[in-house]
Amino acid sequence: MPSPGSARKDVRVPLFTRSHPLAQQKATGETDSTAATEAAAPADPQGPPEPHDSADTSGQLEAVDAPETAAESTGPAESDEPSEPVEPTASEAESAADSAERSSQLPPRAGWFGWRTRYPRTARAVGVGTTVLAGVLLFVALLVPDRLDRITPQSFFRFPVEAIVLAIVLLVLPAKARRIVAVVLGAFVGLSTVLKCLDMGFYQTLARPFDLVFDWVLLSDAADFLKDSVGRSGEVLAIVGVIVALIAVLAGSALAMVRLSDVMARHRPMAVRTTLVLGVVWIMCFTLSFQVGGVTLATKGYSTFLANRVQYVREGLGDADVFKKQLNVDAFAKTPPNQLLTGLRGKDVLFTFIESYGRVAIDDPTMAPEMDATLKAGDARLKAAGFASRSGWLRSPVTGAGSWLAHSTFLSGLWVKNQQRYRTVTTSTRATLTSYFQKTGAWRTVGIVPGVRKAWPEGKYFGLDNIYDSTHLGYNGPYFSWTPVPDQFSLQSFEDLEYGKKNRDPIMAEIILASSHNPWSPIAHTIPWNQLGDGTIFNQIKKEGTNPTEVWKSAKRVRTEYRKAIQYSVDSLTQWMQRYGNKNTVLVFLGDHQPVPTVTGGTSDRDVPITIVAHDPKVLDKISSWNWTDGLKPADNAPVLSMDKFRDRFMTTFAK
Repeated sequence: MPSPGSARKDVRVPLFTRSHPLAQQKATGETDSTAATEAAAPADPQGPPEPHDSADTSGQLEAVDAPETAAESTGPAESDEPSEPVEPTASEAESAADSAERSSQLPPRAGWFGWRTRYPRTARAVGVGTTVLAGVLLFVALLVPDRLDRITPQSFFRFPVEAIVLAIVLLVLPAKARRIVAVVLGAFVGLSTVLKCLDMGFYQTLARPFDLVFDWVLLSDAADFLKDSVGRSGEVLAIVGVIVALIAVLAGSALAMVRLSDVMARHRPMAVRTTLVLGVVWIMCFTLSFQVGGVTLATKGYSTFLANRVQYVREGLGDADVFKKQLNVDAFAKTPPNQLLTGLRGKDVLFTFIESYGRVAIDDPTMAPEMDATLKAGDARLKAAGFASRSGWLRSPVTGAGSWLAHSTFLSGLWVKNQQRYRTVTTSTRATLTSYFQKTGAWRTVGIVPGVRKAWPEGKYFGLDNIYDSTHLGYNGPYFSWTPVPDQFSLQSFEDLEYGKKNRDPIMAEIILASSHNPWSPIAHTIPWNQLGDGTIFNQIKKEGTNPTEVWKSAKRVRTEYRKAIQYSVDSLTQWMQRYGNKNTVLVFLGDHQPVPTVTGGTSDRDVPITIVAHDPKVLDKISSWNWTDGLKPADNAPVLSMDKFRDRFMTTFAK
């Protein structure tokens, strides 16, 4: 039985797994550290130790907890005298700090099924490749433009200052905080990349960036567009793909940032020196505007992108107050009903929007010959029926899409450029051009809106006594991509339901012709009006049409189908006027916005044509001061009027 004092003299040797020989030598005092370790350590059930390269944490020690140090077990018995503290030397302090840094890191893993142990060279190559891939991913995220037409190889031959700033932030932080910050920064870079992708899509369709304040509601419209273009299954697959891509971008950028921060921590001295050198080089290149192959090497484009987005959001949040002030200004609000629009009393006034009918359809050299022929044929039909026309240009608040914003701008006399303004104006008491017709009591007001397929509470705001949507036009034929009802059938339904009735009151109608709505294929074509029936005749016409999926593979084919769609809408309208118009008919037809950049070539021009057609020459005489062009085609130098100014000009002109 051991005596009580023997416990103090008991020699306890700490056990190390994968221990460093020098550590064993210091702990046991033996010169043959390998032998001591083999005698003290239990057999490793996982086989031989895993090899490491100098870049990994190979010097880490995993000590089995022991109540006493090896130095105490090999030295003399403890004394009751207090020992005098010994100051560590500078080299010992540096060694201790290095050991603490290395011991704070996790030991390298063997990988799945221990492949790192079996294939050390492959493991090292994979590690280097992963680091390079992480760097490339983050550099691409920082450098990629937010517009497809600006993405070129030269875009990525630049050096972003944001990479240097991120490196400095990660280098100055302690280990635990560094990893947390790396995850946050990586996820933020990923989110900004997603925002750039949204901008790319919006620039391609609306020629503007994604609005973080107002545009979220448009994502559901994008889903509807996909369903109409590629079917329900294609829509679901696209949505799932977007969700997976979003998760992949966020996770990938966060992991890439963590990976690079760990590499910099393991090679801290080299990382610090490299960051300082690159920072100095960036400042010199930026100051001197140094370029390589015409490309500025030093860039702060990512910071500029973020600053612009912040400013865009601030302007959006402040826009509501600005718009509310404009909402209350109406020159005709106090005008008595019997003094409104007196110059048109007894006339049927039809305000007709042709979807996506933009200036490009008339001006573009590849479309102009066919469009000229269509407009000349329309002029001939109208003249044969006793009508004359004048044409000019309006500047729309939107391009590519957003028809409802253009329609409300035209009718309300306010610049409705976003969804917030649209909600505000349609829930207000602001009078529209159409509601002023209703206010007079001299017209029955109706709406032909074949593109509406669900509840449309805004219809009451526009002052329409009766609204005919896609379910109330008597159409039993097929959809043509997005278009529920072909234009020719919509116009015939208007004749059957309202315009052709005997002994009726004058009509003011808002008519939306939707056949020229994107995606433009397949397209209906005009047929004899007496063969329209209930629309089932269009089943065969659709079968003969083009597949939208195939059309959108080629920009040239998209432009061709767009031009054909506009021709169909114009032909349908001028044929209807020739067939059903009379001496009291006044037709105002216009485009609501330019088509998508695939058709326009990315131009920032937002002009759309507008035409007034009348049988009574007095009507056109009243607008002679507008200096519009005779016929259906406005001249290149015809006046351009902002779309929100039309309401007041029209009401002033026809006030008497």
